[in-house]
Amino acid sequence: MTSARHGQSTLAVEVTNVSPHGFWLLVEQQEHFVSFKDFPWFRDATIADLMKVDLPSPHHLHWPHLDVDLAIESLHHPERYPLVSRAQPNKRLQPTKARRPRQATRRRQARLRG
Repeated sequence: MTSARHGQSTLAVEVTNVSPHGFWLLVEQQEHFVSFKDFPWFRDATIADLMKVDLPSPHHLHWPHLDVDLAIESLHHPERYPLVSRAQPNKRLQPTKARRPRQATRRRQARLRG
């Protein structure tokens, strides 16, 4: 018994695979690899957010949940897009652990209570 052949995809763009190094996009029957090294803002994205990609024009990709727009050309030649290639994560926006209140703050709070 053989299975029927899959039909053609109705999506203009779709994520076909995700790995620790990046993900693969199928854009109008052509596959592209998006490296986390070259496009670091995708590194911490959820798979669900990676999958929500639109093709608003033939040469433009958009991830609405990540607020990321890319020219397809940048996937072929990331070195031509230095602002993309040099992006660094912003350490100030990283979550931090909650700090314990200082001793003076505790004394002030005790005075206010009683």
